[in-house]
Amino acid sequence: MSRRCTLVSLCAWALLSAYAYASGPDEWIQWRGPNRDGISTDTGLMKSWSEEGPPLKWKATGLGDGFSGVSVSHGKIFTMGDRDKSEYVICLNEADGKEVWSTKIGGPTDGGGYHGPRCVPAIDGDRIYALGGNGELACLATADGKEIWTKDFKKDFKGKMMSGWGFSESPLVDGDWLVCTPGGKEDGMVALDKKTGAVVWTSKIEIPGNKGQDGAGYASIVISHGAGVKQYVQLMGRGVVGVRAKDGKQLWSYNKIANGTANIPTVLVKDNYVFTSTGYGDGGSALLKLSPGENGGVEMHEEYYLGAKDLQNHHGGMVMLGDYIYGGHGHSNGFPFCLEWKTGKVLYNHDRGPGRESAAVAYADGLFYFRYQDGTMALMELDPKGFKVISKFKIPDVQKPSWPHPVIIGGHMYLREQDALYCYDVKG
Repeated sequence: MSRRCTLVSLCAWALLSAYAYASGPDEWIQWRGPNRDGISTDTGLMKSWSEEGPPLKWKATGLGDGFSGVSVSHGKIFTMGDRDKSEYVICLNEADGKEVWSTKIGGPTDGGGYHGPRCVPAIDGDRIYALGGNGELACLATADGKEIWTKDFKKDFKGKMMSGWGFSESPLVDGDWLVCTPGGKEDGMVALDKKTGAVVWTSKIEIPGNKGQDGAGYASIVISHGAGVKQYVQLMGRGVVGVRAKDGKQLWSYNKIANGTANIPTVLVKDNYVFTSTGYGDGGSALLKLSPGENGGVEMHEEYYLGAKDLQNHHGGMVMLGDYIYGGHGHSNGFPFCLEWKTGKVLYNHDRGPGRESAAVAYADGLFYFRYQDGTMALMELDPKGFKVISKFKIPDVQKPSWPHPVIIGGHMYLREQDALYCYDVKG
């Protein structure tokens, strides 16, 4: 159910574009790239690296603790970090990595022992949107970091996480709205006016079933037009849910995929399908099909479910290319896998690959970029027949879990490693 949906907001809805994902060829404006799918638009990139990796263009330090990745637009880089016992949004110069500005948005994030924020800021023209680990949501000016408006997930929406590692979502800009997931009992998902922060609608999320935990998960929202209805699809603490975009009405839910610890990977959407996967003991993978329901609703049908031993993605994300999905299989493993996603046939997932523990995965110019938790960065070929490691190197000074997803844009590869950000030249 939704509330606070006004005639004004419905009129504004008519002006929204079909997709929010609009960016230039050398821009990475949000979590997982231009279309939130881990796929870069870059071409003409290096096809192999030396043993030391591609040439290092620059290294920036002083970013503080955290697992936030980066967004890139118009010569600026945006990320987040805990420093001086506070949480900051940080802007760097793309040319040399020097700090342009930083703005405090909240206190430090404990995150169950994993200190620092996890959000990738979303860029929208002259504004940027970032979420702190304690639930502080800020809209800032990209030019100088000046605060425009703020919200607090806990105070404003009684927000709740399914477990104790802190809010990790990267908010979605969609037309005139900013959409995010506080996880509150009444305000599970919310749409805000991106210019003012005013509430457009809120959605009470109810996911029947006994798996998982109440509250938000660690994933981020994607847009689906499944069954001919524009909807926001999100993996939450109790499972996957679809919410009608125009008014926040919950359309469907799926509990079977949820685990009781942390539901993390952002779902993949294609036509009338939703693919989801989670780690931990209760995790697994599932393909859901959406079809038109009564009175403009949407019905969801499980096409197949794969148990944790068959296929599960811990937290490194997956990439869909044509008829196949690629990524890292296994809880804290990251074994390269290939899945024929329409049939559920796993073509391979048993070999470890070049690194250890979970792998964050991106794709650019025909090759895959696997960043492993142990700090191994690998350039790989994956296809339905198997995988091949082309090049690999160790990211310098890895002292904590090496988790932030790699970003490949503008001929550069960006790797955030706690206090440091490395910018590698990967142009061919």
